[in-house]
Amino acid sequence: MSGRLEGRIALVTGASRGIGRAVALRYAQEGAQVIAFARTLGGLEELDDEIRKTTGKSAVLINDNIKDFDKLDQIGAALHQRFGKLDILCANAATLGQLSPIGHYTPKMWAEIFDVNLTANWRLLRALDPLLRASDAGRAIFVTSAVGVDPRMYWGPYAVSKAALEHMVKIYANEVAHTNVRANILNPGPVATNLRKLAFPGEDPAKPVPPEAITEAFVKLAEPSCALNGARVDAQ
Repeated sequence: MSGRLEGRIALVTGASRGIGRAVALRYAQEGAQVIAFARTLGGLEELDDEIRKTTGKSAVLINDNIKDFDKLDQIGAALHQRFGKLDILCANAATLGQLSPIGHYTPKMWAEIFDVNLTANWRLLRALDPLLRASDAGRAIFVTSAVGVDPRMYWGPYAVSKAALEHMVKIYANEVAHTNVRANILNPGPVATNLRKLAFPGEDPAKPVPPEAITEAFVKLAEPSCALNGARVDAQ
């Protein structure tokens, strides 16, 4: 272990599987105290077992639905009481919904995708901004997608929500430019996740890389030495 995040406190959303799980494990291996947020308890417990196996330390597990916005406020208060700060926010949780013509989405489906991909991240920022500012080097990382800047047919609310997310993060980055906080956007590229399988069911399984292959980009953006702010970084 290189310990590049030794002693840092890191919250990772969508941590029970895929990219979130790989990042949470890597952060723990780099010395961070991981706070793993996901709605799948079994996946969180398996992650915690792996973290304890490789580091000897336990993660803090938050088993909640990211769409429960009041809970996000409560999490902010709880983290303030326990740690007094947050060094790293890795906002990874997302939902695809379905791929179809934009007029075929129901209002409920549209709202749900925006709740998870955009509004939940705003609520996280709203709740956790004071904790990031309390850190000597607060780092906020938001996971996007190629369709956030490259509109594609049938990607509808997923693409629009990612575009809006990127714009929001850049606004926040400007607002914290004169503080110790840095906020950036990370495009993971083709990664073997459940979301990608839904989006590309016939894809050659050799094309996307495993989630573990892109964790280095997440570490670089989380390090206190990272000077990027408002940047959009490609992981591969």
